Amino acid sequence: MSTLIAGLLLFLGVHSIAILSPGLRDRLAARLGTGPWKGLYALAATVGLVLVVRGFLPARAVATTWYIPTAPMRWAAVLLMLGVFPCLLASHLPGKIQATLRHPMLVATKAWAVAHLLANGSSADVLLFGSLLAWAVVERISLNRRPARPLPMAPARPLNDVIAVVAGLGVYALFVGGLHRVLFGVSPLG
Repeated sequence: MSTLIAGLLLFLGVHSIAILSPGLRDRLAARLGTGPWKGLYALAATVGLVLVVRGFLPARAVATTWYIPTAPMRWAAVLLMLGVFPCLLASHLPGKIQATLRHPMLVATKAWAVAHLLANGSSADVLLFGSLLAWAVVERISLNRRPARPLPMAPARPLNDVIAVVAGLGVYALFVGGLHRVLFGVSPLG
């Protein structure tokens, strides 16, 4: 479980710099330079993610069961996941989805975490998915309270929404159709 915890601390810690100290990110980028700052940020986030991935299955093998998901909870998770990939793609494709949700990647993260909490009840599951859900909620609150950072984006177009929905549902179909089982050893359909 320690590898999972270390990975979560590193991954979420790096992603929480602006939450904890909004000016720190700008000071570090100014001191190091934008390129080196982004490189260090990406490296730390990647190492954290690798530790999370490597630590999750061993942690799950020794985890205690906190609750047993019911069939309706599992089906609710499958349905909730329908919007995750379209939202994730919409975060990079400006259009009405992005304008309406404002932070579609955080919406996707929260929906993904809730879905997985509905479908899994071990202490390792609650630690992983609960931590990511809590972080996404705090990040959304923080983003609403600090000035928006201008980000380079493609122009907003209605076609972007179509691409996000169609491609997102395609990725969802791949995961439900077997990719989730191949990658994670578990079928979302049971």
